[in-house]
Amino acid sequence: MKEISVGIIGLGGMANVHIEQLEEIQGVQIIALCDSNAQAMEQVALKHNIVKEKQYSHYSKLITDHQVDAVLSITPNDVHYEIVKCCLLHNKPFMTEKPFTRTFEEAYELNQLFEVNQVPSMVGYSYRYVPAFRYARDLIRQGKLGPIRNIFVQYLQSWGLPMFKTPMNWRYSHEVSGTGVLADLGTHMVDAARFLAGEFQEVSAMMKNLVPQRLDPVTNNMIQVDIDDFSGFLATLDNNIAGVFQTSRNAYGSGNQLEVTIYGENGTISVSCEKREELTWIRPNAELNNPSLSVNELHRVPDEYKIGQMQDFVDMLRGHVREELPDLKDGYANQKVLEAIFQAAQDKRTIDLVDFRSNHITV
Repeated sequence: MKEISVGIIGLGGMANVHIEQLEEIQGVQIIALCDSNAQAMEQVALKHNIVKEKQYSHYSKLITDHQVDAVLSITPNDVHYEIVKCCLLHNKPFMTEKPFTRTFEEAYELNQLFEVNQVPSMVGYSYRYVPAFRYARDLIRQGKLGPIRNIFVQYLQSWGLPMFKTPMNWRYSHEVSGTGVLADLGTHMVDAARFLAGEFQEVSAMMKNLVPQRLDPVTNNMIQVDIDDFSGFLATLDNNIAGVFQTSRNAYGSGNQLEVTIYGENGTISVSCEKREELTWIRPNAELNNPSLSVNELHRVPDEYKIGQMQDFVDMLRGHVREELPDLKDGYANQKVLEAIFQAAQDKRTIDLVDFRSNHITV
């Protein structure tokens, strides 16, 4: 079994999730860290016995460390491009958080580099590792629903509501995040649709800012918010599948509510990230031989669909690459759709992804 030495860039909340998964995988050790917060880095280093020489203040030093076999980049959106570019130039396998980049132009350049040097990669579309989503994908591919006609996806959270007094942070900054809820949550909706139903062919969209000012925790003054905190879009996917999507951080009563419903000619499947091991399947009652009489079944997901994201990442590093793994190509495809959604909302028109792919290259 190949031993894997990992370096981690960015030590925020999601880093802790990935670290916990890595700790459960045999033959993997974390040997290097990088973060702008020296105190956070010192705490993680102490817990994992990481020597001072492997605690880096700049990501490039960690990436070029020859003892680091692979990199996890768990950072805000505005540094994804530079870190991934550095990994590609130095032939260092990596996992980067979503969205893939802040802009489509950044994604295009990284994809061009990847075409020349296809470094093992993963983009953090973590909901591909919800067992119910993987099970649904398999049922669809087996033809259990017949031809797919439409898909409904929503991703709702509530922490942006004024009653929660969430202060200004990088997720509300265009300069750092690119777009708002579209880049943060919409990217997962796009990936879920691509994962389950196919590629996007055209989109129309609406993006709204619902809370125009937030408190700046540094100055204690109210400042303008320049991104969307609600996005809705319609899409046509492969095989003329119709898609309806909505995402918001201002949906009272919602926790972390990513839900997908797939409607086929012969049945309907619903899955939710909040019910990771359950799948609802509505289909005709075969015993009564009447298609208007349906049965509503709650399925427990078989164990074969359960795998952790970090296990898939480590398996990739050891040479076993599963088809479902989201790689740089998935990140690039996702960023094209996000940019098309943004342009559709700005221009108030439908964007054809085929034309977009061939014409929207400005680098």
